[in-house]
Amino acid sequence: MAIAVYFAAMVGIGLWANRQNNDLDDYLLGGRGLTPGIAALSAGASDMSGWLLMGLPGALYLTGLFEAWIAVGLTIGAWLNWTFVAPRLRAYTEVSNNSITLPSFFDNRLRGSSPQVSRALRITAGLVILVFFTFYVSSGMVAGGAFFKASFGSLLPDLSPGQAYLAGMLLVGGITIFYTLFGGFMGATLTDVAQGLLMLAALLLVPVIGVIQMGGPAEVYQAVIQAKPTAFSLTAGGTLIGAVSAAAWGLGYFGQPHIIVRFMALRSAADATAGRRIGIGWMALTVLGATSTSLVGIAYFATHPEASLSDPVKAESVFLDLSQIFLHPLVAGFVLAAVLAAIMSTISSQLVVSSSALVEDLASMVLTRPLAPRAQIWLGRAGVLVVALLAVVLALNPTNSILELVGFAWAGFGAAFGPIVLLSLYWRKLSAWGALAGMIAGAVTVFLWKQLDTPVYEIIPGFLLCAAVSAVVSHFTWKAHEETDVEFSEAARRAAAGRIGSEA
Repeated sequence: MAIAVYFAAMVGIGLWANRQNNDLDDYLLGGRGLTPGIAALSAGASDMSGWLLMGLPGALYLTGLFEAWIAVGLTIGAWLNWTFVAPRLRAYTEVSNNSITLPSFFDNRLRGSSPQVSRALRITAGLVILVFFTFYVSSGMVAGGAFFKASFGSLLPDLSPGQAYLAGMLLVGGITIFYTLFGGFMGATLTDVAQGLLMLAALLLVPVIGVIQMGGPAEVYQAVIQAKPTAFSLTAGGTLIGAVSAAAWGLGYFGQPHIIVRFMALRSAADATAGRRIGIGWMALTVLGATSTSLVGIAYFATHPEASLSDPVKAESVFLDLSQIFLHPLVAGFVLAAVLAAIMSTISSQLVVSSSALVEDLASMVLTRPLAPRAQIWLGRAGVLVVALLAVVLALNPTNSILELVGFAWAGFGAAFGPIVLLSLYWRKLSAWGALAGMIAGAVTVFLWKQLDTPVYEIIPGFLLCAAVSAVVSHFTWKAHEETDVEFSEAARRAAAGRIGSEA
């Protein structure tokens, strides 16, 4: 019943948002009218996908707090992103020909040094978005299938585990595609807000109830220590390289299109300060809840041998299993809906950005004449379907790890886009040639490094190489351009004015 209510609410929000879409700008960016609270919750929910409620608790359950370095790095990265990227990007995208996508911003920002190369940069950026978001969306589909198998597999004895996974993956993916298809950016954003609040409530409720039922924090602590003596250590079970690689996830924030597009949609640069406070507060609480859930899980299953994890290999079902053990079925249903919220909020946001890359950044380079507003929206919907179908094909393999799929896509965007975003906003002499060379270097490095058997997370060499190549090539190819130079100064002025105004 709870899951059905949740699905109906998401579809209803998507259909309502469809009525607000009058042109492609509305469909892809919501008319730049997001308040700080909506932008912060939407960015958080679209960021923290199924890995927050499934992937991260599972990793912490198996290895202890060593895996928490990921959460530490992400929290720091998110704060830096809101502080340094959000206000400047919001101002700059408006100044630079009202750019509504990240690739179009690169095109407009760097058109002075070489218009032809800046267009090539825009096309390359669009292709990078399509490739890596296909993997990212696929991780959400995998999480949806794993969720359904863990939650309802035992209630459907006629279905094999593989069939239960496939049914769940198609159900979760299908409903998400439906409301994103019609609601566009505002549909994804408003459902993100509802989903973000639901995720927060669930991640606080489950560990608190678990601690109470087990007799208190002291009892949980003792049970964890007895079952896994090194569980509370941030160093045991890993290496310095492993800790650095885990914390390096924070580098990825600067290049995630589905997150920074929320910055572009703010009402003004001044809203970034309030957005940062809300967003980081939400993030800190949800990460604390996920960490606590894994520790409660270690304690509970160690002291209750009659109980077992639905997924003992990857342990990504620990949050789902505890919610069904500790809570009334109806309450547990809404908690399980929070897992769906985490999964679906990320999928929807990524589908919208993928659609924008396909339509605004690739199709616009091919079409000889502009389309009517309604035709643009339908083309955007076609883009949603293309990426979604490719992701479904990838997700047919239930053995894929949610965290591994997310990690690969996260590294791809962080390495290909992160340095380019920072240099575009803060270095006047970045050239289109430099950005193009750096983007290709970062993306290729991530693909090649992934094939190596090394503990170093691929975002580290990819990010560093992208930044170095961009700087070196720009040094030799940058040419002064009066119009883009004026835009750079104006964007800096507006961002500074917004920051001063928000502090006052």
